[in-house]
Amino acid sequence: MPHADDGVCAVTRSTDLRQHARLLHQAHDARLSGSRPTTPLRRVVSRSWDRVLSYGVAPDGRSLDDPAAPEIVEQRRAASPIAGVLPQLRASLTAVAEDAEHIMVITAADGFVLWREGAVRVGRLADSLGFLPGADWTEASVGTNAIGTALAEHASVQLFSAEHFVRAQHPWTCTASPIHDPRTGEMLGVVDLSGPAPTVHPTTVALVHTAVRLAETGLWAAHETRLESLRAVAAPVLARQTGPALVVDDHGWVAAATGMAPRDRVGVPQAGEAMLVHGLGACLPDRVPGGWLLRPSDTAGQGRTRLRLDLDADPPAALVEGHEVWRHTLGRRHLQIVALLMQAGSAGLDAAAISRALYDDADHLVTVRAELSRLRRVLGGLLAARPYRIAPGVEVVPPSPEDTVRLFGMRATPLQPWP
Repeated sequence: MPHADDGVCAVTRSTDLRQHARLLHQAHDARLSGSRPTTPLRRVVSRSWDRVLSYGVAPDGRSLDDPAAPEIVEQRRAASPIAGVLPQLRASLTAVAEDAEHIMVITAADGFVLWREGAVRVGRLADSLGFLPGADWTEASVGTNAIGTALAEHASVQLFSAEHFVRAQHPWTCTASPIHDPRTGEMLGVVDLSGPAPTVHPTTVALVHTAVRLAETGLWAAHETRLESLRAVAAPVLARQTGPALVVDDHGWVAAATGMAPRDRVGVPQAGEAMLVHGLGACLPDRVPGGWLLRPSDTAGQGRTRLRLDLDADPPAALVEGHEVWRHTLGRRHLQIVALLMQAGSAGLDAAAISRALYDDADHLVTVRAELSRLRRVLGGLLAARPYRIAPGVEVVPPSPEDTVRLFGMRATPLQPWP
């Protein structure tokens, strides 16, 4: 749970808000004049200001693009997975927002404001900022703000007064936390509480964080309900199979299996595209209502599975070798994670250890879990969880010391020396 000591909270219970606001205004003026601020900024604020300056956002700018038309807002709301857990978010935050002179704001992953509700008086103040449904609330549009900065940092953020880059937002405090799809790790958007700066409180961070976690639990419950429905479809389909087979949903989550060890997830099936499933071999997915049937193809058996990285390719990729070679293009962060798991061996790593190896701290747990979930969409059963590790039975070819330097720079041994 975020707290004041981890840098998420903008203040502590003992902070003198008037003095702190005055010092932040001085730091803001100094940074814009090119001098060194005498009051150090929090790292998350300093990083955001660097980004905002590179975007060319004017600190005194007040003109925003007109918000999207109401019919566009309604279309975006209907298409957002967050709509399914909106009642939970309202139950957790809307009444609190009204009592605390705040508004609850929910955006999509591109910063598009979907919903805004709460204290009427604060809503009118937000209107004057252009903080409306249909507005773009990214850093590139409106400067440093909790929503845009949470999107950029993939982490919870609380901002107070002149930590906002645009002066018109200095009378505000805002606390935002990203909400993710627990099936895929995809960021769906941001949940935010905003209000007058004097109402800032460190416990707001925990409140928003908890509301988001409850909403994600609701998303996961809906996923389990869909899987249960798929199991009813899977039972007669698997009963007709003479060999090992799986029935999975569109995201690769396993509803049922026969003739093989249970697992929770494989890669994401694509119509007409063969895929390699660890322990099953090469499969050509067949559609069933609500999901896919995966079974070995006639031309390939289970065979051995070997995983290695090809950093010389353009773009770099993970190679999964069985009866055929399967190439999965990966970004640098995912390549680093695979390399760490290769190094960790059967003992594996928890999210905190991966966070320390990648970010030099243990504060990026949500980001790490989201990245692992996205990576498992590609590599599926080749990666196991609790702890994160390469699945048993997968032969690993670890990167050379030279490749490790290419992945991690001079921090060539982020965990232990390579064997």
